[in-house]
Parts: sequence; C-alpha cells; structure tokens
Amino acid sequence: MNYFIRDKLLKKMINLQNTTDIKVITGLRRSGKSVLLVEFMDWLKQNDANSNIIFVNLQDIQFESLLEYHNLHKYALDNYKEGMHNVLIIDEVQLCNKFELTINSLHTREMFDMFITGSNAFLLSSDLATLFTGRTMNIDVFPFSFKEFTDYFKSLNYNGDLFDKYIKEGGMPGILTYDDKKDKNNHLKNVFNTVLLRDLIEKYKIRNQDEIKKLSEYMLDNIGNILSPNNICNRLNMNKIDITRKTVSKYLDYFENSFMFYKAKRFDIVGKNYLSSNFKYYLSDIGFRYAINGTKNLDLSRALENIVYLELLRRGYEVYIGMLYKKEIDFVALKREEKIYIQVSYDISYEKTLERELAPLRSIRDAYPKMILARTRCSEYDIEGIKIVDVAEWLLNVK
Repeated sequence: MNYFIRDKLLKKMINLQNTTDIKVITGLRRSGKSVLLVEFMDWLKQNDANSNIIFVNLQDIQFESLLEYHNLHKYALDNYKEGMHNVLIIDEVQLCNKFELTINSLHTREMFDMFITGSNAFLLSSDLATLFTGRTMNIDVFPFSFKEFTDYFKSLNYNGDLFDKYIKEGGMPGILTYDDKKDKNNHLKNVFNTVLLRDLIEKYKIRNQDEIKKLSEYMLDNIGNILSPNNICNRLNMNKIDITRKTVSKYLDYFENSFMFYKAKRFDIVGKNYLSSNFKYYLSDIGFRYAINGTKNLDLSRALENIVYLELLRRGYEVYIGMLYKKEIDFVALKREEKIYIQVSYDISYEKTLERELAPLRSIRDAYPKMILARTRCSEYDIEGIKIVDVAEWLLNVK
C-alpha cells in the first residue's frame, strides 16, 4: 500500500503529548491503529531529539516474555531514561493478561507519556471506564474518510471516479493493497469474520454461533432502518431463527463494542429530549455490506447516509436521528453550541424526491442551519434558506 500520513490523527497524537492521561487508540480491527503508531514514532524521531521511545508490539514474538504483566512492568522501568521524554507505546495491549495492573501502576509513577492500542472487543470504552477511571483520553481511528481516500489515489495519479469507487468499496486501508475486486471483497470478509468469530465469540464465549452470524447478516441488510430488539427478534423468528429478544439486545451491544456497528439514537426536536426506544445502526465501513451481501439490493442513498453519519462522527459531532411529529430528519448533528439538520439523498434530480427531502426541514421552526447532501455534481445553492450541497464536495471540505 502506498504510505501516506493521516495528518489529522497524527496531529491529535502530537497535541496530546505530555498530558497526564493514558492515550488510548481505539477503533475497528485493521482500521490503521498500528500504522498510526508508526507515523507517530517517526514524527518523534524527527522532531524530538530528547524522546526515548519504548515500543512494545505484543504480537511480535520478540516481546513474548512481556505477555506476563510483571515482565511488561519491569521492561518499561528498565528502559526508562532519566531526564528524557519517555514515551511508552504498547500495541495490542490486551494480549498481556492483567495488563491493566501494569498500566495503572506505571501511570501512578508519572514517569511515562503513555500510548496504548488494543484490538476491538478487548479494549472497549465500557471496559476502559472500569480499568482506568478518569485517566484516559481516546483517539478514535475510523477507516479512511473520503478525503483520505482521494489523497491516497491522487498520489497514484488515479483518474477514475473516486466517489463511485468509495461508495461501493469503502475506506478500509487494507483494500488499497489489492487491484482485483474479488481480492478486496475477500479482505473485507476476513476482517468482518475475524471480528465476529474470533473477537466477539471468543471474548463473550458465545455458544450458538449461528445466531450471531444470522443477526450480523440482518444488520448488514438494514443499515439506516429504524430497529429495536423486538422487531429484529420477530423478523428473525419469522425466518426460522430461534432467538430471544434478550439475546438480540446483548448481541447488538457486542456489535457496538467491537466498533463494527454504531447506534444512532433518536432526538425529539420539539420536546428537545432523547428517545429511549428504537434506533438506527450504521456500519463502520460501507464496504462490508457489499463484500458480504453483494450488490443485488444496492441502495446508494442508504450507503450515502452511512458514509455521512461516519463523517459527522469523525468531525466530532454527536449524531442523532431527528423526530418532528411524524416526520424524520436523517441527522441532527450537535457540537457544543452548534447544531445542524441534515437530509441525505443520492439523487434529488426528480422534483418529487427533492420535495420529499425538503419537507421535514421546512417544518423545523428554529434558526439552526439546514442542508440536503446529495450527489448534485454542481455548486452549492439555496432553497428557502436550506443549503443544497454536493455530498462529495462536503466530504472533501474538512476543516
């Protein structure tokens, strides 16, 4: 794969240097966490002559003895250098049994600038709250954004339609090493199955593997649909899959914890409160859907909605599904005092489709910005104060 720097993530790591928190790089398996560590260490070597980098990759057999937590603790202390910027970087930290005892002990000594990564489903936000209460700063690593995707292919002088490529293939870094579509799909299937079969089934000791496989297939087919454990359970039961509501709810939590799916809650725009029932789920990367389920039911608007949702998360927004009486707004994006209402549609060239997307936005009475993101292939324009923006341009316009 052509090597290039993920500037925004690297900058965040650089800015978090010398803070007292344990910096935890989290995200989907194979989304680029380990490569980000390499980029950060390269930056340190070039820009901080006083840095002492203590790097441990627990997947590397040379560090096999450090899989025991006392040995890991001793290794860090033995490699500490007085008077230097001691940066302790541990990749795949979960492979060390009782790693949290080592990390907490080293943290209390205030000797190291600490960065750790762990594979999804083993180093979760819910686990971190218990293991390192009040001591962590997360750095979220997603698959490539469309901006990163285009930057990569521009370096190869690629002249094809990158947006069409991205909306069907997604942005998992590993696919960029392959030219053949079948090879790309096989890579995505392998990642998905590793998360499902090895991470989740192993971590949670799931006995009925067929249940969770069938649920994952159902979720892939229903990204962006309003779902609840009840209606999922009923649908699967109709298809002769014997599963309970409680089990569905439990597996959905596992999917979230693994960063494979993200849950979007609903927000009542009039009542200004969050609704506790029925949610939408979005995939961590749209490429998984088409690699596993094929393109026979290709829904470009739904795929686009998924891509926009992830991009809003990358930009630091809290993202909700807006409910206005019986109308639905695709996204309500919140960040401090900022609020944006967003509708997403692949094609609004038909008047009926455009009116359908405008209707819920027109019904909102406050003065916060409203926009429709679609594949218009033209400059931004305005209809009654509602911005109509080409989605590819919006995705590229990263501040």
